[in-house]
Amino acid sequence: MTSIRLENRVAAPLWTLRLGFLLLAFVLVFRAGPAAAVDIREVTSPGGITAWLVEDYSAPVITVAVAFQGGSSQDPQGREGMAELISALFDEGAGPYDSKMFQARIAKLGIELGYRDSRDKFTGVLRTLKEDSADAFDMMRLTLTELHFEDNAVERMKNAIIAGIERKRNSPSARAGEVLRETLFGTHPYGRPGDGTVDSISAITRGDLVAHFSRIFAKDNLKIGIVGAMSAEEAGAMLDKVFGNLPSTARLDPVADAKIAFGDTLSVEEDIPQSQIVFAYPGVKRENPEFFAAYIANHILGGGTFSSRLYDEVREKRGLAYSVNSSLATYDHAAFVSVSSATRSDRAPETVELMRGEIERFAMEGPTQAELDAAKKYIIGSYAINNLDTSAKIASTLLAMQTEKLGIDYIDRREELIGAVSLDEVRAIAKKLFSAKPTLIVVGPKSS
Repeated sequence: MTSIRLENRVAAPLWTLRLGFLLLAFVLVFRAGPAAAVDIREVTSPGGITAWLVEDYSAPVITVAVAFQGGSSQDPQGREGMAELISALFDEGAGPYDSKMFQARIAKLGIELGYRDSRDKFTGVLRTLKEDSADAFDMMRLTLTELHFEDNAVERMKNAIIAGIERKRNSPSARAGEVLRETLFGTHPYGRPGDGTVDSISAITRGDLVAHFSRIFAKDNLKIGIVGAMSAEEAGAMLDKVFGNLPSTARLDPVADAKIAFGDTLSVEEDIPQSQIVFAYPGVKRENPEFFAAYIANHILGGGTFSSRLYDEVREKRGLAYSVNSSLATYDHAAFVSVSSATRSDRAPETVELMRGEIERFAMEGPTQAELDAAKKYIIGSYAINNLDTSAKIASTLLAMQTEKLGIDYIDRREELIGAVSLDEVRAIAKKLFSAKPTLIVVGPKSS
């Protein structure tokens, strides 16, 4: 995934001062209190564009976050990395500004504007002072409607992405992730490399980029979250100005739900001192009624990092690894749990069997009541810090609530939903997920 970091490209006293003010405002003003204190309104522009808005006038700052459905899963075959390349080109010239002029304009205004891609969507964030908002909104409009795709910029970004692909070849964790992706998803769009290959990136033309951009970025494909010093009326005017000229309808290729076959064991030989270990088990998609039970089970097993069962057994008791964790991955068309660690290659077999044994024990016994209570307390208590303590986090949370169809009152309901999960439900989902034969990937010397 690519994220634009304009502050690394331009250094000027005005930019530094304004950025400092923005950062201070984000930290001091948008510290969240109780989750229920976030007052979300749905606003609709005169032109019919909707967004979710959280008004806050404590500081003259506005954050706008956007999400367009259709990330790397929409990349055409043979053009893998298309979404990655488009994400890298958003600040490389738009409207009346070429690449250097665009970046200089952003720096002069003291705003942040960046986009990134994921498997299922493109996301973007604009942060600006209220006094510069008209100009900032116009810059965002240009990126979405008048992007240049200049030939020299395209070649420069292609070279940068290819260099990144080459670097990943020397990363055991990246190699393990690549093998896991290919093994789980095969020919499904999720099985393709999100950042592409050297050949696929090299093959992408300017015409490819223009055509792909035109079918992804449209009004019916858009979710918007706004946080800060902006009224509903002002938000409505902004929505029409920035997004009103987008095409009405996106033209996405259908993506089927992935049919994952677990159970493979693969070894990737690399002459490295540490071995990378990854297990993969079935997961639960976000809309599944069992999601919170699965989320809690994952937290207790390995998602809680310093408080998890795997961390205690693998690191604390035996010192086999610096870290070990599990993660519940939820895509639009797939879900799985990955459990990973890195250890000395001569101790990799021992670590694999210890991890496997602990997971099997968790599947059979499930958590204790004390573990469940501690997990619920942490998951509920950490939500505001992780999701609601800055304007950018709140705006991203508004997007997630919309794209995952959680409802505008989700923040108010979340604590009750988690609190209602019973010990029997968590034990049942732990048995369901972790009793399956996993896929196992080990990257390291042959002896591991």
